[in-house]
Order: sequence, then C-alpha cells, then structure tokens
Amino acid sequence: MVMFLFLVIALAVVVAAVTLAVVGGGDSGPLPDAAPERVRDVLPPDRPVGRGDVERLRFPVVVRGYRMAEVDDALGRLDAELAERDARIADLESALAGARTAAAHRPVVMDKQTPEERQ
Repeated sequence: MVMFLFLVIALAVVVAAVTLAVVGGGDSGPLPDAAPERVRDVLPPDRPVGRGDVERLRFPVVVRGYRMAEVDDALGRLDAELAERDARIADLESALAGARTAAAHRPVVMDKQTPEERQ
C-alpha cells in the first residue's frame, strides 16, 4: 500500500510540473520563425564562373537535403556557361582549322624578286 501511495504522489507531482510548464510559460508565446538559410557563396553575376567559385559553392542543408531551387539555379548557371564556352571553343577550333587549310594551300615564295624582274 505504501508503494501505491508513493506512485500516486509521484504521478501527481509530474502532472503538476508539466501543467505549470505548459500553462505558466509566460508571455513569450510561440518561437518566431527562423530566417531561411541561403547559399553562402553565390556565383558571381558580373563575371564568368571560375573553378574557385565552384569549389567555394556551398548549399545550406535543410530537412530533406538541399533546397532544390537553389541547386537548380546554380546548375542552370553552370550549364549555360559551359555551353557558351563549348560554343566558343568550337568557333576557335573551326577558325584555326580554316587558317591551317588556307596556309597549306598558299604557295610559298622562297626567293625575292627585284623590281626589275617583276616587269
């Protein structure tokens, strides 16, 4: 019987403590929403993205991994810049191949003619 009385008193104390904690929490109310964490090192908008920019790029971790919109924006920017660089490289290689072809078909003059010999 003493053990039962002890358990009832302990239960009453726990219920009273929880009730006081919930009801008497003060005027603080609910916690304010935290500002969402954003990408710390954004890609530079005023110049092409470099290797160091990609190495420093860090996405904030959220409940399910990363914010998909921020990752999609970064990948879209990298995709556009890589496509632009690939097109520029293709243009330069095409111009170089054309210059090499033109140089290969141009006759090479080994000796200089004097003005009298040209007439």
